[in-house]
Amino acid sequence: MSLVFNTKTYSADSFGANQVGFIGPAKSGSVKDDLVLRRTGAKPVTNFSGVNRSNLKLTRTQTLTNALTPSHDAIMDIVSSLPVGMSDASVDAMCDDVAALIGSASFKTHLKTLKVNF
Repeated sequence: MSLVFNTKTYSADSFGANQVGFIGPAKSGSVKDDLVLRRTGAKPVTNFSGVNRSNLKLTRTQTLTNALTPSHDAIMDIVSSLPVGMSDASVDAMCDDVAALIGSASFKTHLKTLKVNF
């Protein structure tokens, strides 16, 4: 099993009951290029069907400049909580909006400067 995005292929490397670990093309003995997908099923209660939770975590070792250490891991962790019964179209729309936001100049500026007020 593999995931391909931005011309990079991540190959499944470890399997658990509710998670799969993938290794990316830059992975080596000293460099991380890891992706983990996790899931937690809904826990319904009397008057609510619950939410399905998902987690995507990408970890890559980065070479640093003007820092006290030569390298360190960069991590992006995306957590979702979607109510049971949400339509596929609504899930697609939220994914499209989040993808556009993450790719936007404003969000990239936020990551680089940590400004939250534009």
